Amino acid sequence: MRSQSAARRVLVTVIMVLAGFVMLIPLFWMISTSFKTQAEVFSWPVQWLPSRLNWAAHEKVWFGRLSFVNYYKNSLKITMLSVAGALCFGAMAAYGFARIEFRGRDLLFGLYLVMMMVPPQVLFVPKFIMFDWANIYNTHWALILPGMFTIIGVFYMRQYFLTLPKELQEAAFIDGAGHFTIFTRIFLPLAKPTLVTFGILDFTWNWNNYEDALVFLISEKLFTVPLGLNNFILEHSIDYPGMMAAATASIIPIVFVFLLGQRYIIEGLVSSSVKG
Repeated sequence: MRSQSAARRVLVTVIMVLAGFVMLIPLFWMISTSFKTQAEVFSWPVQWLPSRLNWAAHEKVWFGRLSFVNYYKNSLKITMLSVAGALCFGAMAAYGFARIEFRGRDLLFGLYLVMMMVPPQVLFVPKFIMFDWANIYNTHWALILPGMFTIIGVFYMRQYFLTLPKELQEAAFIDGAGHFTIFTRIFLPLAKPTLVTFGILDFTWNWNNYEDALVFLISEKLFTVPLGLNNFILEHSIDYPGMMAAATASIIPIVFVFLLGQRYIIEGLVSSSVKG
């Protein structure tokens, strides 16, 4: 029995290592291509490594006419404000749906979840009309304000708040604490893994948001990193080394944020899926 269990674990480990290697191939190809010349990209047989490190594409990304520095500033501004708002408003709404009793709560939450079934592309025209009326079209607020309110975040954090024992809340009520005190001093500190996990996921979603930026931003000085990748699609060709260098630069913040909060991710995902 023990030998069979050990063999099964070894087999699963080998399969997972191979699957991880397969998933890393596109990442390796992207980084390798960013150091190649245009001719080496299309060489046959496939040239996995460049003959020499060619930094021209990276120099073009960071120091060229269309520098990514401005795109980085715009993306960081939009992403950080959107994530901060999503964590704040999402946590408060999740606490309300999980811990505050009021008439029609479950029905309202169900209707709230139904909105997840609406494709975001369907809302482009209503958003355009509303943003134009509010005079925030072609500004970063057209991306920041919608990003502060997320259905998935409310659902995700509500699931965690439901797992906490009611005795914590009842004991706090006996001591004279109100809902705001219970939320800020008891529930939020306990929900740190869930908040960090959702913050990383929301950071990734907002950082990679291409469609909203494409529709609601016109001025090039307001462009984000995903829109900046279009600069390497030329009229009659595509600058593949430049595009891969830009893509490599674009994933640096995501990797950095993931490394900072990776120890919370598994704990947060598990804790939020215990109770439905």
